Amino acid sequence: MKKKTQLIHGGIVGDKHTGAVSVPIYQVSTYKQDGVGNFQYEYSRTGNPTREALESLIADLEQGHAGFAFASGMAAISAVMMLFTSGDHVILTDDVYGGTYRLMSKVLTKFNLEITFVDTSNPNAVTDAIQENTKAIFVETPTNPLLKITNLKEISEIAKQHDLLFMVDNTFATPYWQNPIDHGADIVLHSATKYLGGHSDVVAGLVVVNSQKLAEDLHFIQNSVGGVLGPQDSWLLMRGIKTLGLRMEQTERTTKEIIDYLVTREDISSVYYPGLETHPGHDIHKNQSAGFGGMVSFDVGSSERAEKVLRETKYFTLAESLGAVESLISLPPKMTHASIPRDRRLELGITDGLIRISVGIEDAEDLIADLQQALDKG
Repeated sequence: MKKKTQLIHGGIVGDKHTGAVSVPIYQVSTYKQDGVGNFQYEYSRTGNPTREALESLIADLEQGHAGFAFASGMAAISAVMMLFTSGDHVILTDDVYGGTYRLMSKVLTKFNLEITFVDTSNPNAVTDAIQENTKAIFVETPTNPLLKITNLKEISEIAKQHDLLFMVDNTFATPYWQNPIDHGADIVLHSATKYLGGHSDVVAGLVVVNSQKLAEDLHFIQNSVGGVLGPQDSWLLMRGIKTLGLRMEQTERTTKEIIDYLVTREDISSVYYPGLETHPGHDIHKNQSAGFGGMVSFDVGSSERAEKVLRETKYFTLAESLGAVESLISLPPKMTHASIPRDRRLELGITDGLIRISVGIEDAEDLIADLQQALDKG
């Protein structure tokens, strides 16, 4: 089954009871039992037919064993981190989403989980960071916001050599372009709020695991902690996923035109996009992903100029988040990555003048004209 077909026909399709082509929204909390302990569903925290359809779909799309839906991307990451115990050590990509950094450095450390941030695009740095108590390697690729690329196959081999779990945040690439389990990942995570939902109308997180053991362990955590996705949002997410392929292809076409424009401007010092042949890791990404996506970062020189540019855009909406049908623009140092100390941001390369755009599906000429007038005024 080809990917665009799988987006429509993967998982649980329709409703066998009524013939409805769309999975119904089972807005229900509990279920009638045919005798004590005799039931298909017990309680919607434990299992809900609408959420189950979504979980089955994402498992198919990521070619994994089982899927799990959570109330946000951060809830999904938190649940996965609960697979570990006090004293365990996890290696994590250094150029990571600010919310992930905050969770790891401000919350999970209270439970004696040890986190080391490493440039996972450098396999030697990953190997050097492994300790006796290391239990997992957790990467983003491409990263947020510098679009750094990690070689999934190489890190998978390192993880297997040291009997470690290999976890991948696949939010930027999406399962339409990249399937980390095919490259050796044990767990794949998504902020489904972004490309999978695609319409800025749902907050959700998804996880896919590659084994029955991990499925049992994560379901226990999901049910025990209870950060589940509701049926209405599950249905909205499935609806968004149906058009993922069309959106990703259009977004990439438009992004290429925007990149061709940005690289001509002398007042932009750096452009970060995996599709550029000069981008570090370009060839690696090309080998492990079918597309380059719609996320771009570029440096306009200073925070003051960046904020002027952001004030002037008309079609690029100044907002948090990404991956929507509408194009979004943000200033990572003061928005998505504000929770990371400035000296740490600068060390990573997240400069004060770094702008991040999420390209939507508008006309490319309009978006380029919008950026041009904003940059000229800035």
